[in-house]
Amino acid sequence: MRSQNDPVRALLAEAWSSWAERGAALDAADWERPTRLPGWTVRDLYAHAAPVPEMFTGLRAAVLVGPAELATGAAVLRAYNRPGGLAHTAAGEIAETARRTAEEAGPAELIARFGVEGPAGLAATGDLAPGTVVAHPLLGSVTVGALGEVALMEATVHLLDLIAAVGGPPPADGALRATSALLAEVADPVAFIEAATGRGAATVLPVIR
Repeated sequence: MRSQNDPVRALLAEAWSSWAERGAALDAADWERPTRLPGWTVRDLYAHAAPVPEMFTGLRAAVLVGPAELATGAAVLRAYNRPGGLAHTAAGEIAETARRTAEEAGPAELIARFGVEGPAGLAATGDLAPGTVVAHPLLGSVTVGALGEVALMEATVHLLDLIAAVGGPPPADGALRATSALLAEVADPVAFIEAATGRGAATVLPVIR
């Protein structure tokens, strides 16, 4: 039986494959290029964006019965980015983790996380439907679908960061459309519509940090 996660899972697998292919084409100098994220090199960016086995190994054991506190990717992003949320309070720790991982993992290992470990993890959890509720160490309870939406957004946004640093073709159209739709959903709908149509003066963007 095919997983109900297929649309997002397929786009995420495609995005990770693109990361792996682009990484394989980089030379030593490219890995040390600065990115538009202050203080981050291309290698740091790979270390931050790369899937790790821990993303998947505990997922099945974390399944809960009952409704999720956060059931959509937009709800997860709102929780992360609210005033005092993790996007603000943990930014320094996230950056330091990326730099430390980049120091410990060489380019070949980082490429393998995108090309081998990530796809293997997706395959191993393919029977978990998007509505499956799992415990999250920082957010309470979330759906598998919400986690997938956010993972695709992260892979796509940071792929644009990579392209800005080293060039290359744009991300897949499906990933771009899914990411733009998710980010639009994060904003207050009335404020977003009025800003997008030139009818409001409220500051809407950015919607995430």
